[in-house]
Amino acid sequence: MKLFDSHCHLDDRSYGEDMDEVIKRMNDADVAALMIVGIDKNRSKKAVALAESHANFYASVGIHPHFAKDCSESAVKSLRRLAESRKVRAWGEIGLDFNRMFSSREDQEKGFVRQLEAADDLRLPLIFHERESSGRFLEILKTHYVKRTGVVHCFSGNQRELEGYLELGLYIGVTGILTMKTRGAGLRKLVPLIPEDRVLIETDAPFLTPAPEKNQTRRNEPAFVRSVLFKLAEVRKEDPEYLSQVTWGNACRLFGVQSS
Repeated sequence: MKLFDSHCHLDDRSYGEDMDEVIKRMNDADVAALMIVGIDKNRSKKAVALAESHANFYASVGIHPHFAKDCSESAVKSLRRLAESRKVRAWGEIGLDFNRMFSSREDQEKGFVRQLEAADDLRLPLIFHERESSGRFLEILKTHYVKRTGVVHCFSGNQRELEGYLELGLYIGVTGILTMKTRGAGLRKLVPLIPEDRVLIETDAPFLTPAPEKNQTRRNEPAFVRSVLFKLAEVRKEDPEYLSQVTWGNACRLFGVQSS
């Protein structure tokens, strides 16, 4: 079995003391590759450095909507330079988050469009974040998104939103939310509707620790993507070994990684 954690934040400071052990557990769990996702200029730089130090690590660069107030033209230029690394295989995570509003709606929308244009120039796939945007995220995508390729990370929307993303040709990232009894109930109804060639598994580590691991630790890590896979296979009524091959191939295709 080969698993690809398509979205994690291994650059987070919570891994500062035991990175070697985290990587060992990842290898023991058959996680053969991962994508370290940038959230701002400094964290993107750290993500790229980590990816460059490990053969099976890849990175994205981008400014999360929480930090959109810092998404200046000069910041985007810095990310463009970082993206010259051969280990950078995506731009993100970018999008809209109208839940916590750490950046204003105006700054989020301006930063979102600015980064869509940068990723298009560089021909990089996109990693999207959306939370409680009441349709505005899809509206901007339909206006500004060049149908290259991308993934809606940590999907937790409704069926209408899912159908909208699929119509744009996007992949759908499934996290440990799927394993959560109450919070994951809606998601479990929708994941069977995701076409086989569009589904990805991810941890969003160190966040969203899946069951049963969340009963032992608060910090998520790449090894736990295995639990996401097995729950996804159960809900979709598919063989886990087969689904691991499917999700591996999908992630490799999205990020331009050799699948062998």
